Order: sequence, then structure tokens, then C-alpha cells
Amino acid sequence: MSRLSTSCLVSRKGLGRTHSTASVSSSIFDYRTIKGRTYHSERYNSSYYAPNDERQNASVDITHHYLTLLLEGKLFLAPIKNPQKVIDIGTGTGIWALDFGDEFPAAEVIGTDLSPTQPQWVPPNVRFEIDDATQPWTWSDASFDFVHLRYLFGAVADWPGLFREAFRTLQPGGWIESAEVEVDFVSDDGTVDPDSALALWGRMCAKTGEKIGRPFTVLTGNVQKTGLEAAGFADIQSVDYKLPVGGWPRDPKLAEMGRYVQLTLENDLEGYSTFMWNNVLGWPADEYQIFLMRTRQELRDKKIHSFLKVRYVYGRKPE
Repeated sequence: MSRLSTSCLVSRKGLGRTHSTASVSSSIFDYRTIKGRTYHSERYNSSYYAPNDERQNASVDITHHYLTLLLEGKLFLAPIKNPQKVIDIGTGTGIWALDFGDEFPAAEVIGTDLSPTQPQWVPPNVRFEIDDATQPWTWSDASFDFVHLRYLFGAVADWPGLFREAFRTLQPGGWIESAEVEVDFVSDDGTVDPDSALALWGRMCAKTGEKIGRPFTVLTGNVQKTGLEAAGFADIQSVDYKLPVGGWPRDPKLAEMGRYVQLTLENDLEGYSTFMWNNVLGWPADEYQIFLMRTRQELRDKKIHSFLKVRYVYGRKPE
């Protein structure tokens, strides 16, 4: 294992926009504090809803676990072979990049995000960089053979532009994969009441996306497939899943997955919602704690058979 110290993290944006690596500016660590939670530096888009502290990062790692269960132990669906240079956009804690680097030790894996919240000890083939992927990418043409993007809902204003940059920086024959979830708790049997706290989550996220210009309704808008098509990708495949919330399914594997989904939510309901409720929408402050309490009750109620929709879309850059 090699040591990647904080000072070795590099920033490719905001430091003169050069193609050379540079030490992270101290302002990267000037996290904003809102209601006791830290959020990434003002150097980047300050409308992003999620914190970057340890509590939220724990939820990010749990999310990675349930998505791995969803894919039956796989890290991706795209039919890639012998990857050589891979980039994970919006890497978060870096857990996907680290697992990918372990599975493919011959591949160079780069994870990028807005905050340096990744571990310092990493495999020798993995590194992390501070980068704002919603801005023009500084990577050269044909730099990668696999571009991975996951759970960027609420963070991207220009999805077609994001996919165009991925297309440009992919080698001919390289693959892109985008995994997104619709933050809208639904049920097949009517057990999610339209007046429930769970139903309110969907409306809160949709309204937040409209207000900040960064949609949460990625699946409803079909932005993944249409964006990949517009960018020029071929052999596009779209795979939809139902992600149970809670241990209500009879199938043991689905129930296990659902319990992890419930865990990642309950671990940080405040982190997922406080910025949207209070800072973006300005909804009544005295109703917020009631909303959280009702959400916890509904998440634990096995009579409510809620699920979230997840979509994996992948495509190939033509030769």
C-alpha cells in the first residue's frame, strides 16, 4: 500500500485551470458550516445539498454496499475488458474507486470530487483529485477507457454537457456507465400514502432541483439515455431496478438490501434533507423535526412496501 497524504491530492480546477497537477489550495478545506454540518468549499457550486462530514460519508459507504448487493457483487454492468485508465466522477469517499482498483490492479484509477474526503492510504494504482466535473474537463482527448458516474442527482445542471466531456475524453471503443436513483418513494400496492412523509421527500427533491437548476428527477427526465445518444455513444443499454426500502420483502436477498437502504437513510436523514428544507425551499422550520420523525416511523413500518427506482445506463464510444 502506498500513502497518499492530503498534500498529495491534486486539484485540476480553480488553480489556473492548467493540465499540470498542483497542490490543493488551502481554500479547498474552508468548508461551509450549516446547522452544525460541513459542506464543501465555496470555491465550487454552493447549492449542492449534501454535507461532506463523517456522518454523511458513512451513508455514502453504506450506499455503495447496497448497490453492490443490487448488482450481485459486481461494481458495474458495462462489458469492459482489461481496463487501463479509469475515472470515477463524483467519487465521494472513494470506495468504488478503491474496490475497482483492487479488482483490476493493472488499471490506473482516478477518483474526482469537490472535497478531499477520501482515505489517505490507498492501493498504488488509485489516486484522488479535486475536480469540478460540471465545468469543462481538463483531461486530454482519449484519456480513459472507462468513465464511471454514480448518484449525481441534484449536482448537475447540464447533463448533455457532462456526457459530451466524457465522450471526448474516452478512447474509441471505451465505455461510460451512469447509475442514478429517483428520490421518490413509491409502492406497487398503494402503501405509500400521498400525504405521507415518504411521499413528501419526492416533492421536496423535485422542487429543490427545479429551484437550483440541478434536477433530482434524472430517471423521469430520461437524461442518461438521451444524453448519451446526443453525445454520440453507441450500443447504449438501460437497466432498471426496484430498490426496496426496509426489510419488508419476503425474498431474503431483497430484504437484506432493503435494510441497508433503510440504514443509509436513517443514519443521516438530516444530512440528506436539511439544506433542501431550510436553505433552498425555506419550508416552516417548526415542521422539520416532525417531518423527520414521521419519516423514521414510516421507514420502520413493514406495512409500507416502498421502493426507489434505480437506473444503470452504459454505452460505448464508436471506434
